Amino acid sequence: MHGFANPARFLRLANWLTPLLLVSGIVVTVGALLWGFTSAPPDRLMGDSVKILFIHLPVAWLGMGGWTAIAIASLVELVWRHPLASIAARAAAVPGAVFAFLCLATGSIWGRPTWGTWWVWDGRLTSMLVLLFLYLGYIALSSALAREGSSSRIAAIFGLVGAINIPIINRSVVWWNSLHQPPSLTMGNSAIDPVYLYPLLTAVLGFSLLFGAVVLMRMRTILADMQAEARLRRKAMQAAEGI
Repeated sequence: MHGFANPARFLRLANWLTPLLLVSGIVVTVGALLWGFTSAPPDRLMGDSVKILFIHLPVAWLGMGGWTAIAIASLVELVWRHPLASIAARAAAVPGAVFAFLCLATGSIWGRPTWGTWWVWDGRLTSMLVLLFLYLGYIALSSALAREGSSSRIAAIFGLVGAINIPIINRSVVWWNSLHQPPSLTMGNSAIDPVYLYPLLTAVLGFSLLFGAVVLMRMRTILADMQAEARLRRKAMQAAEGI
């Protein structure tokens, strides 16, 4: 884990891994969506609107996965003080927030013809909305701490505390009566017909590759900004010493 604590070593890896993840993610995602939209038949009850699941489920899982990544990076920062952990957490926050928003948006679009309403205040939808607000709070907090040069440990604690919401989202349809359907995929079991399942899993892979590419791109950008700021600070100190 500490082998990539050196930013230069990390950047050498990220420089070739980022385009690989990005290109493969685009190809796999587009292929999976075309596969699902063209080959999957309309559902007996929901009709063609069911095909939005090829977008809705992957972005929902990655919305939760993004905060899981923040929590893991925060734990690594607090326990092992890895120098890139806080950068990884900051990099995962924005794409995680985008996926959480897309989950809510596509869920509302799917819910209108299925439930007859755009929104209901049930456990799954409400806890997912809370996750979006947590993302926005984390982004604002980590950005403010970075601007002020303060310790990122406060943001790391926030990232760990916010992780409490992830199992709540996951189990909400089991714990409370809900319009949202129960889990369709569990460990070793699936209630989804293979004609939907295989393109769905392929879409999850494609979106995950895109998520990884965006996180690496954001980590590279954050590191570049930090290095540029450090150079400007050194030049300012040298100019002040020369006066």
